[in-house]
Amino acid sequence: MIRFGTAGIRGPARDRVTPAVCLAVGQAVGSEGLTVVLGRDGRKTGPALFDAMAAGLESAGASVIKLGVVPTPTVAFASRGRYGVMLTASHNPPADNGIKLFSDGIEFDREAESTVEAALDAGTNPTNWDAWGDSSGDEILGRYRRAIVEYARGFGERANGLAIAVDCGNGMASLATPQICSSLGATVTTLNANVDGHFPGRGSKPTPETLSDLRAFVAAGPSDLGIGHDGDADRIVIVDSSGNVVHEDTILAVLAERYVRGFAGADPVVVTTPNASARIDERVEVAGGRVERVRLGALHEGIARVRESGGEVVFAAEPWKHIHPEFGGWIDGVASAAVLTRLVAEAEGIDPLKAPVTERPYRKVAVDCPDERKEATMARLEGELRERFPETTVTTDHGVRVEWDDGSWLLVRPSGTEPYVRLYIESERIERLEREATDTIESAVSE
Repeated sequence: MIRFGTAGIRGPARDRVTPAVCLAVGQAVGSEGLTVVLGRDGRKTGPALFDAMAAGLESAGASVIKLGVVPTPTVAFASRGRYGVMLTASHNPPADNGIKLFSDGIEFDREAESTVEAALDAGTNPTNWDAWGDSSGDEILGRYRRAIVEYARGFGERANGLAIAVDCGNGMASLATPQICSSLGATVTTLNANVDGHFPGRGSKPTPETLSDLRAFVAAGPSDLGIGHDGDADRIVIVDSSGNVVHEDTILAVLAERYVRGFAGADPVVVTTPNASARIDERVEVAGGRVERVRLGALHEGIARVRESGGEVVFAAEPWKHIHPEFGGWIDGVASAAVLTRLVAEAEGIDPLKAPVTERPYRKVAVDCPDERKEATMARLEGELRERFPETTVTTDHGVRVEWDDGSWLLVRPSGTEPYVRLYIESERIERLEREATDTIESAVSE
C-alpha cells in the first residue's frame, strides 16, 4: 500500500521509494496523450528511479520530457499547462528519495493523490504496445533562471555591491541561486555548491546547527546576507550580517507586508499556517491586507479557497517555504532568494527590513502522546485549555489555537508522523505559558 504524506511520497529508496514503486506510480499517473515533465535531484538513487518513472509513464501512454537534474521549483515551472514529476527527498537523509507530483505548476491536491492511490491499490499495467509514449529532452534550467531574474527586477534596487554567501548544501540550489543572485548584481560567494547526493558538506536540512559554517563565514565578513537551502531548493533560510538565523516568521512577515503594499487591487490576502506567528498578521494588517490560515502542507488548498471567495492571494507561506503567486503557484526557495536579494539591497541591509516586525519569544515543544491517544487528547484539550485560559479566544480549525489580546498565542496540534502532540507558543510570558500549557497537555494525555 503506497500512501502520500504532506509532501508527496518519501522514504528509504531500498524499501519504500523503490524502482518498482516509481514504475507503478508512473503507470498510475500516465495516460495516452498526456505530457509529463520529469526531473530529479542529485541523490545516488536518482538515476535508477528516474529511468523507472520514465518507463512507467511511457508504458502508460504518456510523452515524457526529461529535464534531468534540476531544482524542484524548476520542475513545477516546467509543468505549467501539463503534468510534472520530481524525484527528490528534499531535506531527508541521503538514503531516502521521494516523488512529488505537479499539475499545471501546482502540487497534486489530496483528491488527485487519492486518485493515484486508488489506481495503485487496484494494480497498474502497461497500455497497449502501440499506444506507448516516447521521450525527449529539454534544457529548462536556463529559462527558469531568466524568468526569476526578470521577476525579481520588480523588487527594489539592483544589488550592486551587495555581498551574499549562499550555502547550497550540495543540493539543487547549486544550479540556480548563485547564478540568479549574480545576475541581479550581487557579489556571491558559495559554500557546498557542488551537487553531491551524499551531502558531504552538511546535512541537507538547513537548520542553525547545519548552517554553522555559513553563519561563521557571514559573521566574519564581508557578507551582508547569508542564504541557506535544503536539498531540492524549495525552502530557504536567511542569515543576517552578524551570522544569526533570522526567524522564519520574521522573513515571512517582511515578504507578506511587501506583497500586500505592492498590490493595487482590493482584498489582498496572505495564506499561511496555524503555527505561524502573529507578527505576520500585524504587518499584513498595517499594510491593508488580511491573513487566512490553512493546515500544514496545504497552502495550495488555502489559495484555492480564498480565490473561490473572491479574494486575491498575493503571498502564501509556511516556515521557510514560500509561494509567490504572481510568479507561479509552487513553493520556490530560489525565487525567495532573488526577491530578498533585491529587497535587502534596496534597504541597505536585512536589519531595516526586520525593524518594523515585533519579535516576541517563540518556542516549539513536543509532548509525548501515543498515536492511539491523540484523538481523545485533542478532544479533551479544547475544553481544558478554555478552562485554563478563560480570558482568551479559542479556535479549533487546525488543532486548538489560544489567543490573547496582547498578541500572545499558543497552538496545540497532533503530529502527523511522530508520537507527539506539538505545542507552539509566542509570548513575552513564554516560560509561564509553556509550563501551564504543557501541564494541561500531559494531563489530557494521561486521562
